[in-house]
Amino acid sequence: MRRCLLFCVLCLMAPIGYSQLHGPPGPKGDKGYPGITGFPGFPGFPGTKGEKGEHGSVGPVGARGAAGLPGLVGPPGSVVMCGRDPVGSVSRDVETLKRITAKLQLAINYDFVRRVGQKYFVSYKERDSFSRAVEFCSQRNLELALPHNEEENNMLTQFFGDDYKTAWINVNNNKAEGNFEADMKKRPLTFTKWGEGQPDRSIQGTGCTMLSENGVWRVTPDCFLNAYIICQM
Repeated sequence: MRRCLLFCVLCLMAPIGYSQLHGPPGPKGDKGYPGITGFPGFPGFPGTKGEKGEHGSVGPVGARGAAGLPGLVGPPGSVVMCGRDPVGSVSRDVETLKRITAKLQLAINYDFVRRVGQKYFVSYKERDSFSRAVEFCSQRNLELALPHNEEENNMLTQFFGDDYKTAWINVNNNKAEGNFEADMKKRPLTFTKWGEGQPDRSIQGTGCTMLSENGVWRVTPDCFLNAYIICQM
């Protein structure tokens, strides 16, 4: 009886597929192509501009900041001086500075240099005749040394070496142009340091003047002696 009922139930389930198992899934289909991009939409209407607001009230004054760095030095201002031309004075000072600078540039080229006031005595420590000494200094736009005071006279003796104690000085030996009373440019001598019995007038226009080791001047008839050549600027 039970077997009959079970059979009947199975027969009733068969037509509606309850007795069948699920099969494997079918193949997956290909992905479709993307669609065409649509047209852009219409632009929207512009918005309305808002009204400008009112200025706010001024705020309180802030704290004082730290001091800044000092500025560059400005050009010199005008100078006002009673009874004096400031422009002319500055121009003269500049010219004086130029002359001093030019002297220094020339002086450093020599082996031996001595300064007294605004004057420089320079030398290569060479020795030659009086005419050669005058020519040597002239070729360099200088003059043969001629002391104008005691200090300059003593300074020239510092050029002397151990063996040679004389130097030519710029005194005119031409009787018609002063005979030991002027320099080679016929300017009167403002300082002299003649030794005893000097200048020797008997030598007249044939002598030349030299400075000796004790700082005195003397005239020698032999202008071809080898004495130091010292120029001044």
